[in-house]
Amino acid sequence: MAGEETVVRVERDAGGLAAMTLDSPPLNLFDARMFAGLLAGIEAVESDPPRALLIRAEGRAVSGGVNVAEFDGLTPERASELWDELIGAVERVEALPLPVVFAAHALTLTAAFELALGCDLILAARSAKFGLVEKVVGLTPSMGGTQRLAERAGSGRARELVMTGELFGAEQLEGWNVVNRVFDDEGFDEQARAFAAELAAGPTRAHAMTKLVLRRYREGGVAAADETIRSEAGELFATEDLQRAVKTFLEKGPGHAEFEGR
Repeated sequence: MAGEETVVRVERDAGGLAAMTLDSPPLNLFDARMFAGLLAGIEAVESDPPRALLIRAEGRAVSGGVNVAEFDGLTPERASELWDELIGAVERVEALPLPVVFAAHALTLTAAFELALGCDLILAARSAKFGLVEKVVGLTPSMGGTQRLAERAGSGRARELVMTGELFGAEQLEGWNVVNRVFDDEGFDEQARAFAAELAAGPTRAHAMTKLVLRRYREGGVAAADETIRSEAGELFATEDLQRAVKTFLEKGPGHAEFEGR
């Protein structure tokens, strides 16, 4: 993903945190290049998983949405193929065996908002605004945003966001359980990185199990999640992190364990 045409880059730090950055000024519009960059970034993370992933953006907006020129002349058949690819990208992000945090520092529209809804946690700057505004071109969100919004906020709120096409503030969406935490604009990027770094320093295998349990809950309700705990969560006792943390707890008390993701 090197070179002048790179619009999505993945950088890693020594603590196990990877940052995937959208950088296609001035508005980080989702076009063919951005989608290709996103897929390449996801593939890079899948092939060499970090301990946590932060998805962020440069510029005055996280994204102004999709470049509408991509829709000109699109046939129903090609649209169905494209939606399959795009929803597949979000599903791949959801399936990553590690915490995924989305940091929204400013305006976050359509595809970028839908990508955020596929992440584990959404952080937002106080002035950030979000919208699923596809109705302006006679479309409904097609990257999985509507249903993932309903999962967080309920179907009534999903209808409201999509059917009105209005913009909603970070604090309002925090109250609706869409955004997890709101930070001040000043220093937002540093706070988001510190938050994600703390997750990266945690028990990565346990976080992955948490995601699996919640995925099973989404697919089959409490009974399916319970079965996952019964049949798979016991594997955590074979991890070095759990074994070391138990010994540290018994010797020093809580809060002294250091995790390595193994």
